[in-house]
Amino acid sequence: MADEVVNPTNASHIVTPVDAAAPIKPVKETKAQKSERLKLEKNPWETWSEVRQFAREGREAVLPDWANFYFKWWGIYTQGDGVGAVGGVGGEGKVTEYFMMRVGIPNGILTSEQTRVIADIARDHGRDLADITTRQNIQFHWLTIESLPLVVDALSAVGLTPKGACGDVVRNVTGCPLAGLHKHELIDAAPLAQRVAAHLTAHPDFVNLPRKFKITITGCPEWCSYPEINDIALTGVERTVDGKREVGYSVRVAGGLSKDPHLAIRLNAFIKPEEAEEVCYKITEIFRDQQGSLRESRTHARMKFMFIKDGWTAESFLAELNRKLGYELDAAPDEVVPDDLFRDHTGVLPQQQDGLSTVGITVLRGRLSASQLRTLADLADEFGNGDVRCTIQQNILIVNVPNEKVQPLIARINALDLHVDATNFWRGTVACTGTEFCKLAISETKGFARWLVDEMEDRVPNFDQQLRINVTGCPNNCGQAWIADIGLEGKKIKHEGQMVDAFYFCLGGALGKHAGFARAVGYRVPATEVPVAMERLLKTYLKDRTPEENLRQYFARFSDEELRGQLAGAVVAAVEHDKPSGRPPADA
Repeated sequence: MADEVVNPTNASHIVTPVDAAAPIKPVKETKAQKSERLKLEKNPWETWSEVRQFAREGREAVLPDWANFYFKWWGIYTQGDGVGAVGGVGGEGKVTEYFMMRVGIPNGILTSEQTRVIADIARDHGRDLADITTRQNIQFHWLTIESLPLVVDALSAVGLTPKGACGDVVRNVTGCPLAGLHKHELIDAAPLAQRVAAHLTAHPDFVNLPRKFKITITGCPEWCSYPEINDIALTGVERTVDGKREVGYSVRVAGGLSKDPHLAIRLNAFIKPEEAEEVCYKITEIFRDQQGSLRESRTHARMKFMFIKDGWTAESFLAELNRKLGYELDAAPDEVVPDDLFRDHTGVLPQQQDGLSTVGITVLRGRLSASQLRTLADLADEFGNGDVRCTIQQNILIVNVPNEKVQPLIARINALDLHVDATNFWRGTVACTGTEFCKLAISETKGFARWLVDEMEDRVPNFDQQLRINVTGCPNNCGQAWIADIGLEGKKIKHEGQMVDAFYFCLGGALGKHAGFARAVGYRVPATEVPVAMERLLKTYLKDRTPEENLRQYFARFSDEELRGQLAGAVVAAVEHDKPSGRPPADA
């Protein structure tokens, strides 16, 4: 006789027969449910031996859960086929047998020995490519399954690791690349950033966060590490207590970009240097321990959604932080928020150390060859103290250069097709990975960015204003288009009967005193027409600007329709774009 089950629609008297032989239809997991299950089943940091076995057996042996998920905890992604998301299904393109890997570089600080090892890996395993990312990482491409253990072993031998460069974990802890050298820094925060990275990266207590988690710690007065868009941001601040100057940190939480940009929220707290590590740990624990909506949707799992969706406020978050600390943090003093300025530390910069300078090198789109990177390491030994420092603007600094050696060093750098005295177009352009390697991207970015800069230098030579052009290949915004003067978001459109790369314009993003996201102005064109549109816009700005008016201020004077007209050279209808739901600009 078949088993019986109570019918829940009227449990008091109806009994429904169930055929024991009938198959039970499995319940399909959501993406978030599968991710949460996999994170509970395995700590990838403790099971690297499985990857060594894959390397012995070949690419076909790699288990799907490793390829699609666990590898990320080791900074590894499967590499796309060069077409991007449009070549696959569900917003994700087809994968190849190759892998990408990010190397975490806390505070962006490398020794020359470490830099040479990275260069050798790029040469021997990565087809001669090394890309600096917007979190001071360096990213390899074209890695095979057989090479992964070799690469990790080579990195480990010089104190580096890809652990935590991807995954639902604390990502690379960033900071000012001039830490300890900046003439006007409030505090050298690099030792703190490196300690926090050492404690939180690859720590089993933090292997299972709801989503990625980004921390920056800096004493830089220019806020060069973009605290406004990090999950935790400590920035140097000073106060006077009993007539004595005391330097500590201001703290912000829940910043981020992607499809729902959100400016980090300042808490009313002064963080003493001796409190700073524990504050970072406790904030990370607050995020880790969220079991509600952050664990139910991958697209709404970042810390910012605690504020956007779940009703948290600066006051309630600080109360929870104080509770976890077991004491009350002091109230925050006033802070100096930087105004409109470049934050890239390129060019020749006098250091706080007498007779020494930093030489900041602009690396367009962050791309270096292995030979360029190795030569930079050699130059750091020859002209400096061996330190090489990466920036979140995808650039490289050589530090501690005696002033009399600066010009000879610049001549050697120029010979590498790199620039110290770069044009504003070259200096201000950032690009994400794009369809060349990323299976989530919609448009190609790296080659486009190089071509765009060449075009703009010809079309608007000697452009005299700072300019941030951020190129991102998809709405995930790894290229940070939301905070650019001119943000270009990759699309695909049909043009003259063919599907082609296109870009959507977002204008007027800013950080610092006037922090706010770029406006999606409703203008989209094929990639080939972007330089023409930008030429119209920038020449109109140069002609019509008021004295001392920068681009942010200029864009703020016009409606979206008027700016579309300047881009198009005529009145055009708006093209739809997903509107951000994050916190609006401070001066909106």
